[in-house]
Amino acid sequence: MSTICNQIGINYNQTHQADPYLTEQLIKHLNPKKEGLYLDIGCGTGNYTNALYDKGFQCVGMDPSIEMLKQALSKNRNISWKIGLAERTYLPQNSVDGIFSTLTIHQWSNLMQAFSELAYVLKPQGKIVIFTSTPEQMKGYWLNHYFPKMMEDLIAQMPTLERVEKAISYSGFKIIKTDSYTIQPDLEDHFFYCGKLNPEVYFDDSLRHGISSFSDLTNMEEIELGLATLKNDIDDKKINDVMKSYENDLGDYLFIIAGN
Repeated sequence: MSTICNQIGINYNQTHQADPYLTEQLIKHLNPKKEGLYLDIGCGTGNYTNALYDKGFQCVGMDPSIEMLKQALSKNRNISWKIGLAERTYLPQNSVDGIFSTLTIHQWSNLMQAFSELAYVLKPQGKIVIFTSTPEQMKGYWLNHYFPKMMEDLIAQMPTLERVEKAISYSGFKIIKTDSYTIQPDLEDHFFYCGKLNPEVYFDDSLRHGISSFSDLTNMEEIELGLATLKNDIDDKKINDVMKSYENDLGDYLFIIAGN
């Protein structure tokens, strides 16, 4: 995982930045205090770590990728950036007041170990806020029409809400609530389904390079074919029918809020 992240990290900041609305939602669900300390697990180049820091909250950014952390450090030397995993943070017991993670839970190798570790470092009454997508939600992405194998592989990586809930419960926590998120036209963070409403963005080489699934060389032949088909469908206006056929009310991503 870290090798892939290191490769993506080289150009990651060209296409990724903290989205203001998602930042607001993270803060709403985390309910951080100015005197607290908050762990961003799987922080990448620190976009959301920095976003919370800019709002006046003290954070620790943690990631297994040295390349990602180098970029994070270059942007903000006032934040403590640490190498680590959800399964092993190397942090003391009860050392952080809250934990948040954006689009990384599918990279955790052992959910039960990860949530047990996070429960260990989290202070009593603290919250864990996870931003992710579920397999059920991802089956509703119109990208399935153009990149079926890539989507099948990605969906297989994504833990179901039931698996997450079981791991959270095992660690002594419980899910307080979930809150779905649907892609908005003004989304500023170019993660995987950012082109839901604007399919043309997927023709941007730098954008695709910053998304691990599109950077996977094993899918390159399908990606090239899918992009060609997508371009033809946009030109012929067939894309509208494809997008309409995938409309659903599940939302595209999900906030999972847990506590003890």
